[in-house]
Amino acid sequence: MEKKDFHIVADTGIHARPATLLVQTAGKFSSDVNLEYKGKSVNLKSIMGVMSLGVGQGADVTISAEGADEKEAIAAIVETMTKEGLSE
Repeated sequence: MEKKDFHIVADTGIHARPATLLVQTAGKFSSDVNLEYKGKSVNLKSIMGVMSLGVGQGADVTISAEGADEKEAIAAIVETMTKEGLSE
């Protein structure tokens, strides 16, 4: 299992557009990819799950991936988070 912690710096947190991009990125991989926030964990391939967490600016989240392509999945998520200005 691969895990990565992120500190959300975007003014609007993980709102609809970046959430959609994260879900699309996670969906490219066969691994199980989860987003954890405030003790709740949701499938990062589910837009409804991601939006239900209400991740705002200043939040600390953990993304984990488990499966055959877990390293590639985490690397792609890191790239999306950075490119979209979501995390430091």
